[in-house]
This record gives sequence, C-alpha cells and structure tokens, in this order.
Amino acid sequence: MKLLHCLTVMCILTGTCRAQVPEYYQTINRVTWVSQNIDAILPAWTALGMTDIHKYANIKATGSDHGKPATIYTWQVTGRLGNLTVNFLQPAEGQLNSYNDFLEKHQDGIFSVVHEVPTRAAMDQEIQRMASLGIGVLQQVTFEIAHTPVTYTYFDTESQGKYVLGLVYWPGEAPQPSEQQTVSHVGIVVRDAAAVSAFWQKLGFPGFALEHATPRDDSRYRGQPLLLAFDVGFQRIGSISYEWIQPPPMPANIYEDFLKRHGEGVQHIGMLVGDLPKAAAAYEKLGFPVWQAGAWGDIGKHDSGQYNYMDTDKVGGVSVELIHAY
Repeated sequence: MKLLHCLTVMCILTGTCRAQVPEYYQTINRVTWVSQNIDAILPAWTALGMTDIHKYANIKATGSDHGKPATIYTWQVTGRLGNLTVNFLQPAEGQLNSYNDFLEKHQDGIFSVVHEVPTRAAMDQEIQRMASLGIGVLQQVTFEIAHTPVTYTYFDTESQGKYVLGLVYWPGEAPQPSEQQTVSHVGIVVRDAAAVSAFWQKLGFPGFALEHATPRDDSRYRGQPLLLAFDVGFQRIGSISYEWIQPPPMPANIYEDFLKRHGEGVQHIGMLVGDLPKAAAAYEKLGFPVWQAGAWGDIGKHDSGQYNYMDTDKVGGVSVELIHAY
C-alpha cells in the first residue's frame, strides 16, 4: 500500500487528518555527510567497502542560507554503501553557512537525509507545503556537478526532528544507488522521542511508538557485560527505515556516548550481513573494534538476530551497526 494512501486511510479512520507527504519521501536518494577533513576519513570508508567513488574539488554553490544570499565552496566525494549513496561534503573554513554550523555544533556526521524530487516545480511546491506547516528553508544551494546544475533544499527541521530533511533536484535524474539491500535503517539517538514523533507526524510522516528493550545477559559494551534497558521505536518509510533510540545515561552505552560527543542526531547506519563474526573481524582488522554488541529474540530462530556496533565514529562521526537476522 502506498504511503499517501495509508495516510488517507488513517485520516478517515481516526478523524485526525494531517498533512500528507509526497511519494518521493519513500526513497532516500542520499545522505549529506559533512566532515572537517574528507581526506582523513575517505581511505577508511574505501577499505570498508564504499564503491563508485567520485571526487569533486573546490565546487562553488550559490543560493541562500537562513534567508540570506550565500556563496559556498566545498570539497565533495560521493560513493555508495550498497543501496545508500553517501555525499561527503567538506565546507571551506570560515564561511558562514549551515554546513559549518553543523560541524561546530556536532563535529563530523550525517547532516541531512535527502530525497529526490522529479521537477523543480515539485521542490517549490514542497517548500510551500512546509511553510504552511511552519517549517522554513534552512539553506538552498545549486552546485554545478558534471556540467549539470544540481539544487539542494534543506529544511529547518533539525531542532525538533533531529536531522535536516533535504530535497535534491537533479535534471535528468540523480545517479541511483545499487539495488543491493545492504543498509536497512538509519539510527537516530534523541532525548525525547515522543516529542520527535509528534513533530514528524505534524509534517505528514508516520509517527513511531516506543518499545522498552529490557536488559540481556548477552549484551556487551567495550567487551564487558552490559545490562541496558532503553526505549526504541521504528518509523518505516519505504525501503530504509528510521530507528529512534532514547537511552538512559547509565550504565555506559554507545548511545549516551554519542549524545555526549555529538548531541542528538544520526548515530549509526544499520548494515545487513550474512556472517556477523566474519564481517566484524574485517572491521577489526582495519582498526575498528566492536563498540557494543547485543541481540534480540531467541537467537537462531525466526524473528531473532544479533548485532555489533563497530567503532567507526572516529572516521566521520557515525557508527556502523552490523546486523545478522535469522
């Protein structure tokens, strides 16, 4: 069932009609991942399997930032982690723009989840829809990529939604990631998940209910036993879902570590693997040990699985969660 139809049915059944989102939100085109030094982190991601890498040096973008005219220079690298396109972006130092604002506030990390619009008119229409809901444009810029003017619109959603919602219009269609279903979800750590869910529902997106994950004896943090209870909810939109995690401050855990280091935002990307020990060993060989490990369900049986968070935060501010589901 398509997302728009689902929302319409919900509106009729519950009597709580809200804004409806366009269908292009069912597909993530890419993430904008900002870094203070791409050259320092790119070799690691290449070794970890990033493919189809393209480099764009000293690209000039023109447009607006916080409603004011802006000219922005960046160094960019695009690549693919399976079905997720990554756009690493390093803004020139000293410029006033939202990329540098993010770096100052969070350090390296995923700045925006970006969806492709079919036309520039569709982008303008969504800007109007968002404005009617009280959400303005944070930044809108046009880059010249391979002689093609590529326009990004970033909405001012981070303060309440915990990531920047982005759109891209790429004449002739943006390059598409592979069909290989490697990345299953984007994981976001927050302090007040209920408020975040209400915010996205106000914009027309599905909300998410939290479940309480109880402690397990087989969980580990830095190799030591971890008895951790936390709240988690899934927001499913298209092929890649969003996992929202609200952790406690104690005992020490990877989610609270992220909040202390970066603040609320995208903490990990979940990647499906067939052989968890083998995949984890490959990361460890490259210097990225298991940071936290756990499981769900009855291991080995249907609807169960195991996961390892690998310590890739030091090369971009985002961890990789390797997942094996049974």
